[in-house]
Amino acid sequence: MAYFDAASAAPLHPVARQALQASLDEGWADPARLYREGRRARMLLDAAREAAAEAVGCRADELVFTSSGTRAVHTGVAGALAGRRRTGRHLIVSAVEHSSVLHAAEVHEADGGTVTRVAVDRAGSVDPAAYAAALRADTALACLQSANHEVGTEQPVAEVAEAYRAAGVPLLVDAAQSLGWGPVSGGWSVLTGSAHKWGGPSGVGLLVVRKGVRFAPQGPVDERESGRAAGFENIPAIVAAAASLRAVRAEAAREGARLRELTERIRARVPELVPDVEVVGDPVRRLPGVVTFSCLYVDGETLLHELDRAGFSVSSGSSCTSSTLTPSHVLKAMGVLSEGNVRVSLPPGTATDDVVRFLEVLPGAVAGVREKLGAPSAVSIVREEDVLVVDALGKLCPLPVIELAKVIGEVPVGGRVRVLADDEAARLDIPAWCAMRGQEYLGEEPADRGTAYVVRRTA
Repeated sequence: MAYFDAASAAPLHPVARQALQASLDEGWADPARLYREGRRARMLLDAAREAAAEAVGCRADELVFTSSGTRAVHTGVAGALAGRRRTGRHLIVSAVEHSSVLHAAEVHEADGGTVTRVAVDRAGSVDPAAYAAALRADTALACLQSANHEVGTEQPVAEVAEAYRAAGVPLLVDAAQSLGWGPVSGGWSVLTGSAHKWGGPSGVGLLVVRKGVRFAPQGPVDERESGRAAGFENIPAIVAAAASLRAVRAEAAREGARLRELTERIRARVPELVPDVEVVGDPVRRLPGVVTFSCLYVDGETLLHELDRAGFSVSSGSSCTSSTLTPSHVLKAMGVLSEGNVRVSLPPGTATDDVVRFLEVLPGAVAGVREKLGAPSAVSIVREEDVLVVDALGKLCPLPVIELAKVIGEVPVGGRVRVLADDEAARLDIPAWCAMRGQEYLGEEPADRGTAYVVRRTA
């Protein structure tokens, strides 16, 4: 098996495994106690904090350990908002933030706060000018990820942070995906991270609050971790997290260049090997090991199963899975194709031969899935005046697009096709199909059931 889903969770780094095993014997006691075992545990905790702070680029007393990256985000957002409540209750986020940030924004909104969601371009990047324009007199906090978790696009954090520093508004950076590759530049105020993204154990997060940032921890607190992360510290896991962060940083320059070369190969070869594919994400400003593409006329879940049987573990932001009926919020915000989406995220140490084999297997896997979906049942096609109407109601992605592709050649140039669909993914995938195939998307029209998507044939 070739594991290509490091953006979800990286394999445990050998240094993390060694540090975890070694600290199990020394780090089990309460670090708040003054007896010998407690002092040993405290020394391990302090050393881990120093190592993590050095990697982040902050003071040790600015960093606390949490029970996960998600907990770090929720604590950071809530604490920063509460600390600046006198200023206002306006929160700014990008449309492609990790779900943990968006969930925190939803809670804030439900509690009476206001949220501005800044749009991104088709590469998944925000415009620093748009972030600056979102500032208001009552803005309490802004959040911006350092790099996107689905497509790997790196965000202009330093430029946004400069504008927000000038306005006196703190910027929280979710650095979960990028922290293993290097520190986050710019004048950010709050930062979060998650150990299992860089090869540390799961269940360890980082929360950094710069000195001078108004911060009021919410919920029950105790004396642990400066009152910002209640509960007994998991010292062996924390030690392993800090040790692995230091280890991956030492390897980052060499391994990053190698993985970037491999993902460049995937980005270039996939469109050559597989027809009707859109490679998404910024081609230059992106993480070294992440490449994402979407395949027309493909059920994402079926394709992932086919690749799994062929020995490749990949993930997807596609709507075509059994767990969701809506497109990935990231792909939706970017306005790119969501069907048949595949995210390849290579962990450090990935063998070149595995990438070569993946490129050999992928065309057959996609062709096989397309063949299976080539003849959907009970789809009605009728003609209303000069419009061909495709009834794809009740059909899930990618069937509405498949039916559109089948009939577009039956209408004359300048003629229209009206696709009736009630699958939410069609709202994203039909316009994306038109952009890929050079057809004109005319927009939506009301329908008795679902939505009518209108396309004009241009060639």
